[in-house]
Amino acid sequence: MRRLVRVLIFLAIVWSAYWAIAGYGLRSAITGWFEHQRELGWQADFSSVEVAGYPQQHRTRLNNVALADPVNGTAWSADWIEFQSPAVWPGRQMLGFASTPQRLSYFDQTAIIKADKLLAELNLRPGVALELEKMALTSGPWSVAHEGTNTAAGASLDMIMEQTDTPEAYTIRGSSDAFAPGEDLRSLMRSAATLPQAFETLELDMNVTFDKTWDRSALEERRPQPRLIDLHLAEIKWGGLRLFATGEVKVDEQGIPTGEVAIKAENWQDMVAMANAAGALPDQAVDPVTRALNLLAGLGGNPNALDLQLNFRDGFVALGPLPLGPAPRLILR
Repeated sequence: MRRLVRVLIFLAIVWSAYWAIAGYGLRSAITGWFEHQRELGWQADFSSVEVAGYPQQHRTRLNNVALADPVNGTAWSADWIEFQSPAVWPGRQMLGFASTPQRLSYFDQTAIIKADKLLAELNLRPGVALELEKMALTSGPWSVAHEGTNTAAGASLDMIMEQTDTPEAYTIRGSSDAFAPGEDLRSLMRSAATLPQAFETLELDMNVTFDKTWDRSALEERRPQPRLIDLHLAEIKWGGLRLFATGEVKVDEQGIPTGEVAIKAENWQDMVAMANAAGALPDQAVDPVTRALNLLAGLGGNPNALDLQLNFRDGFVALGPLPLGPAPRLILR
């Protein structure tokens, strides 16, 4: 019995030493990354570090965190962020965020983010590059506000980005329960009286192939850029409005997309009215567009349902036979 006790004490001492050494290494790696970013010209600040979690976890909390990249004009700050990982493998990180307001800025535009139980899971491959295998983001009730007004909110948020057998390709899925557009968007579309407060369905499922894998260089150097987007399904249900999309788009080095996305829209007449109210469709174009879409919808047998194709060609985008203008540049900053 005494021998067993001695063995247990010895194992406890060894484990405690390992936990302390690994915890110190994690803390040094995190704080060292902040120091390196400051050397590169970033603002990368925190007021204090707290370490906890013994014996099963490592938890490293940074208080009063602020990050800003002067090159692309992005900045983020929060009351705290906590890095959590199993003691046996620090490469599986869980990031916990403060439920108090976070600030996310792009040059002079600032959004205030509030999220309950916002967690980000990072599974990284062993190695210096810290290649991303899986990233997941989950949250309870959340909201995004700009200048004191909510721009979007939801009861939950679930997003996942997972590496496939091709290292540069990732499966991306996302959904939000009770997604509610902000009052500015609703009033812009003049839809507050006719549509419910929240979407019934908001889902996304696609594969994206990038020009390189996601690893630590995505933060330290440049973001991987999309080269092939295979949209399995995007679905929106908002009151009487139904929108489904699927297709494949290639993206060149300038971010210009080429390809087709099939779209099915139910109650499309309301969408035309909303696009006009939002300024996306000029008044003089409403009647010609409506007549053309009525003709196309009639060919399908259901005047309220529209099956069209979004065509990306030579830097321009068209909805079926209707030109919409220059295609958006798909570049991650």
